[in-house]
Amino acid sequence: MSCERGNEVPPLEEELESAAQLRERWRSVYVIYFTMFQMSLGFSIVLTGVWPYLDKLEGGSSSKEALGLAVGASPLGQLIASPLLGLWANRSGGARAPILTSLIVFVLASLLYANLHMARPHAHRAMLVARTLVGVSSANVAVARSYLSAATRESERTRAVAGLSLAQVLGFVVGPALQAAAAPLGPGEAYAESELAPRLDMYTAPGWINALLGTINVVLFLPFCFKERKIAAREAMIAQGKDTEKEALKALKPDLVSSWTLVAAFFVLVFNFVLLETLATSLTMDQFGWSKRQALEYMGALMSAGALLACVVFALITPLTRFFEERALLLWGGFLLTGLASMLCIPWGPSGPPLAPPEAREAGGGCPARTQPWCVTTRGLTLPQFFLGYTCVSIGYPLGVTLIQTIFSKVLGPRPQGVWMGVLTGAGCVARALGPVFVATVYARRGPDATFGATAAFTFCALIALRLVYARLSPRGAAAPPVALELRPLNCDKATAPTANAEH
Repeated sequence: MSCERGNEVPPLEEELESAAQLRERWRSVYVIYFTMFQMSLGFSIVLTGVWPYLDKLEGGSSSKEALGLAVGASPLGQLIASPLLGLWANRSGGARAPILTSLIVFVLASLLYANLHMARPHAHRAMLVARTLVGVSSANVAVARSYLSAATRESERTRAVAGLSLAQVLGFVVGPALQAAAAPLGPGEAYAESELAPRLDMYTAPGWINALLGTINVVLFLPFCFKERKIAAREAMIAQGKDTEKEALKALKPDLVSSWTLVAAFFVLVFNFVLLETLATSLTMDQFGWSKRQALEYMGALMSAGALLACVVFALITPLTRFFEERALLLWGGFLLTGLASMLCIPWGPSGPPLAPPEAREAGGGCPARTQPWCVTTRGLTLPQFFLGYTCVSIGYPLGVTLIQTIFSKVLGPRPQGVWMGVLTGAGCVARALGPVFVATVYARRGPDATFGATAAFTFCALIALRLVYARLSPRGAAAPPVALELRPLNCDKATAPTANAEH
């Protein structure tokens, strides 16, 4: 009997971690969720308000080109900083230092955004600086994704990435809702010359909210709360029967073809979502004749409804993966619905959009034919059509972004993923930077037909590319438990054999 006890192999869970370590690991994962939510909110909370805010700062003389630069500055900063922060995390072997540093930068940038009126008449330049710094700080999402991959087992990965994606998408949709909730504060009085007193109005409220949330996030990353517990490499080591984690990682090589295809597809998915969020305020003002305040309130309500729908989608992802392959859900759920959303945003109405008064520049109340000549020739977008398109993207985007990150993480395996997650985040950054530029160069000059026709084409091309590499999108995680460790026959004369073999 004693010999049998000596040959018993402890359950894998007990070999990997204790119950206390499990609790600490998931508490840190929840902190990562909050970080993802906060950084996404920091980007999206200004999307519906940055245009009227900039217009007020510039005394009513701003343009959609200035809007594109202001919104695009954040993803540009994130694009530059993401691989660098990922490399820092890989080299240091920890996530705390790069994330804490980025959060401090985020708080300072948010305070600058809330006080842009102090920089007049150079407020536009100050906004570019503030948004760029927010982008640099939000590069920490690459480190967050890398840490999540290292701190979860393969069997937990889909659920963990679903939670991370839920936090990200909620940040994107709750941000505009908070901006809408600040609408009752009003735009405030006209700016006085050399005004240096802080303000709280519907435009500066996002900056104050971001600064508060960023401060809370800094506290959560202090050692008393955030304890790094990495488990993926150890799981691979035990499952493969290797002596060290380093040997296990060397045995697993990522598939570069499928990895880069997923990066490109992620770019397309994020581009579609950010373009619609960036363009939503201007589009509804042009197509439905809404005022600035109406656009903020109505789009805030619509995006809140989209957030609720996204929550339902995230709750259904894990049950759905029990009946359908993750790859199939990604293609026919995520990308197909996102492509249909773009097609539904192409105006099909029987008449044209309402035209703004001839003397109006770009301040809402109709489509400004003076600056957008296509307003006279294009068809109008109908409300049911717009709502249906937004519903499709509210389902397709959370489904697609969750599964694409899950599959990407599994394809890479348990190796340190800081740089690769920096590349994936960088692809999202390029999408967020090009989305606003697309508004300025395509929508403002060519109209919604060209804009959404192009995004629909991009999405369906990405779907075809993923279908071509479908067989290569399988997880490359830990192998099955080796016979030497799990199925060795009991032999009292060789009770110490596994130990002896392991030493060699």
